[in-house]
Order: sequence, then structure tokens, then C-alpha cells
Amino acid sequence: MLGTEPKPPKISVVILNYNGQQWLERCFESLERQTIFPALEVIFSDNKSSDGSDQYAAAWLEKTGRGRVVQNGANLYYCGANNNGAAAATGEFLLFLNNDTWLEPDCLEKLYDETVKAGADAAAPMVLDYTSDNYQGGGESCVDWFGIPTGGPAATSVIETFASPGCSLFVRTETFRKIGGFPPELLIYADETDVSWRVWISGGKIVCVPNARVHHRGAAVVNPEGKTVAVESRTSETKRFLANRNGILLLMKNGQHLLLLLLIPHLLLLLAEALVSLILVRRWSYVRKSYLSAIAAAFGMHQHVREWRKRISGFRQRGDFWMLRFLRLKPSRWDEVMRLFKFGAPKVDAK
Repeated sequence: MLGTEPKPPKISVVILNYNGQQWLERCFESLERQTIFPALEVIFSDNKSSDGSDQYAAAWLEKTGRGRVVQNGANLYYCGANNNGAAAATGEFLLFLNNDTWLEPDCLEKLYDETVKAGADAAAPMVLDYTSDNYQGGGESCVDWFGIPTGGPAATSVIETFASPGCSLFVRTETFRKIGGFPPELLIYADETDVSWRVWISGGKIVCVPNARVHHRGAAVVNPEGKTVAVESRTSETKRFLANRNGILLLMKNGQHLLLLLLIPHLLLLLAEALVSLILVRRWSYVRKSYLSAIAAAFGMHQHVREWRKRISGFRQRGDFWMLRFLRLKPSRWDEVMRLFKFGAPKVDAK
């Protein structure tokens, strides 16, 4: 009918990219095969790639007519780039999708339908290995008594869960904007848990949708050996610094009062990990930057913490006593212990 406005897309897929052309063909192909592809919008948020991946994406988007490239002009990491992508989105939901992923054909239809049916504000799809159906995760189901988010066994039905995975975070656009999006200062790591915690304390709900299946390589930038399959344990001083710093900030910002006490065992665990890392890696510079400097940096960001605590208080509907339902006594570092047995001591890049 003349004058009728077109319906907004159901899902805006925001793809973060930095020199990731090797992953894009399969990622785009899987999007094009989605059963609800006509209801999708694709926002390609590029951190000034130099491998031609932004031009590759632009050509695909022109061919399909499903979205556009947002060129950030610099490496804004996960948080800044995804915020820019979300700002350009018009969909009912946002799917923050890493470029080293591919989706099974009915993934987004099931993810959308089950999330709406559950009355949820966000969701965690089932994440499988890139080249197989081996279970990789389904977000974080709880928080251990060290204050560290941890996953659980593969869900068999739609259930509530604590956090959506960062490689495929699905969240209602209105909710994402209401709770402030990703804090740019985090850069990368723990960002998806930060957003998920705020979804819950704002009065929202997150569900795991196990029949929505995403395949993910994981750590493709920091651990590239093996291409589609990880063949070693590799990290970097910067990655561990940011992960450790942001894990502390996660508690300092989102804990209301009681859960702030988790900072004590959390810091003790980091110091114990620093000692073990010194024995395994035998490099003091790694321990100093990745652990000691990370702790100091987190407490040095007191202005950031104060600003976000004030902001969160403006929309908080659930306090720490309500959030205790996600607290578990079982420690969450078991996956890292198993990786140590499988690959040996991690190789550390000094960058």
C-alpha cells in the first residue's frame, strides 16, 4: 500500500572486523543461507583493516542489499567498534557476531523466536567448534565464589542463563541502548559479561537457546596457529592484562554491596595465578604486566567505576540479594587446567 513504511529488520547483525578476510566468505555465506535472511540487516564495523576485508564486505553488502560498512578509521577493539555498529542499526534485536563464526541455516530464526517466546531481553545461542559439533559453550551460566563467570554443561532446552557469549551476543536493541552499551574503556574481554550483568539488574532476562547453533573458531587473532583448529595454547601480555583488569572492573561496577565482597577471593586468586604463571612461563615481565599492573590499573580507574555505578543506579531494579541465584561455589578455572594438560604451558607473546 502506498505510503506504508517498510518494517524494520528483526535482527541487525553487527560484525566486528579487523583484518579478518580469511573468515568472511564462510561467515557471509552462512548469513545468506539463514531462513530469515530477508528480515536481517548486516552492519559491518571495520577497525581500519589493511587486508581489503572492508572492500570485500562492501561488495557483498552491495550484492545482497542487506546493510552497510561502518568504517571506524582506527582500531576501536570490541567495545568501540560494536558500539558504532549498534548506533547504525535499525533492527529489533542486535546480534554482535565475531567474524570467525558461521551459523547453521535456522540459527537466527530459532534464536529470535525462542527469545521472543520467553519474553527475554537477550539470549545465548549454542556455540560449537568451528569445524565440528563439539560443544564450546553457551554463554556463562553462573558466577563462582571467586567472582569469575563460568559456563556449564550444554543445555537441552531453553533456560535462563547469566550471560551471553561475546562471539554471538544477542540482545534487544532498546535494552542495549537503555543500559549504556559497551564501556569503550574496556576495549575487549569481559565486555559481554558486563552487558549481560546490566541486562539482569535492569530488570531483564537472558535465556540460553540450545537449538540456535553457532560455530566459532575463537582466539583467532591471539592464537592463529592451526587456522580453523587451535593447535596450541597461546596468549599475550596485553590479552591477559585486559582480561584480568576488566574482570576486576566487572565486580566493582556491577556489584551493589554484598557481591563486592567477591573482590577479596578474586584478587587472591589472581595473585596465586601470577605465582603459577611465573613458574610455568618463567618471565617476570609477563607476570608484572598481566597481573600486578592489571590490578593496579583497575583500581586506578576509580572515576570510570564511579561514573558507571551512578549510571547503573539509575536503572537498577535488582540488587545483589536477587543476583545471588547465579552464585555457585564450584571454581570456574577447570577449562584452563584442561587446556594446560592438553597443550602444556602457554606460549606468551610480549605485546
